[in-house]
Amino acid sequence: MDFRNIISGSHPVLISFGATWCEPCKWLEPILAEIEGSFTGKLSVHKIDVDQEPALKNEYQIFSVPTLLLFKNGILLWRYQGFDTAPKMKKIILEHLEREG
Repeated sequence: MDFRNIISGSHPVLISFGATWCEPCKWLEPILAEIEGSFTGKLSVHKIDVDQEPALKNEYQIFSVPTLLLFKNGILLWRYQGFDTAPKMKKIILEHLEREG
């Protein structure tokens, strides 16, 4: 995966850092699917396993999973550790996307 290319485009990207052993990461799966479905064509969602990508884990200081990062044009717009309900997370993401135009 070319992480730099994924996050540097003008198309917003939500990155979910997780792990196969993480139970809350599994609970997040349907929420991420709902978010991706709600923002079809406006946002893409990518999942990164911290055990498979330790350099990214260290670079972005992922100390706990799940951690979500929202990027646009390579700029980190939002960081969230853990998760919440899909409606609340969609609202927060939408606010950040609208702010960035």
